[in-house]
Amino acid sequence: MTKIDSVGYDAVHPDNFRYDIPEGFHNYILVVTTTPAYFWIQGTITEYPAHTAILYPPGQKIWYGASRELYSNHWIRFSSDEPFVLNFPQQGIPFAVSDPEYCHRLFQLLTWENQELVISSLLRILFDKLHDDLSKEQKGNHDHELLSLRRRISTSPEHSWNVSEMADELHISAGHLQFLYKEKFQISCMDDVINFRLQKSKDLLTYTTQSVARIAEQCGYNNTEHFCRQFRKNVGISPGQYRKES
Repeated sequence: MTKIDSVGYDAVHPDNFRYDIPEGFHNYILVVTTTPAYFWIQGTITEYPAHTAILYPPGQKIWYGASRELYSNHWIRFSSDEPFVLNFPQQGIPFAVSDPEYCHRLFQLLTWENQELVISSLLRILFDKLHDDLSKEQKGNHDHELLSLRRRISTSPEHSWNVSEMADELHISAGHLQFLYKEKFQISCMDDVINFRLQKSKDLLTYTTQSVARIAEQCGYNNTEHFCRQFRKNVGISPGQYRKES
């Protein structure tokens, strides 16, 4: 179910305009600029070009404003439990809009419409379009970074990898990293970490005489029993059996 609290399009503000809500709102706000604008993102104020979109989730700091003589945007504040909103892959970080006129017309319709079913359908159409824009932009922008990240995982699988830290490195949300990584490599990032750890453990079991406990430690496992369980689950036999067969 989706409920719109307020919506507007072609809102114009002077050059000193700043919108600053430190604690955010209890619901979502989607902003699509039609002029260049400043956004506060992760502690830094950066200028973005016209036709930039950003979805602020509930409770997140909101700060944006004019960067030139005038500032203009479309915006909508709403609550929703729809998956297309809850699972939107990039929240709180700006991205480019490829078809400003199309979005403009959808905001017009959302402003004029008063039937909940129609409003929900229009919002879904808008989010589908924004999702496509985001996918095209990030697919190109992060290809090199994803490849670099995967190379580092493969060479140092023993590192205490976690999704939040990996996402911070790429300056994207954890959810969006997982989306991009799986789309690029057809495997989740943490499953990939496990695979590279197990591959390293197989090499150590085959080519060294180190104990299973020592090998587990070198592959990033603090608990030998956990390593043995994960090894058996993925390989089908215990580390000791694998060493004998190798």
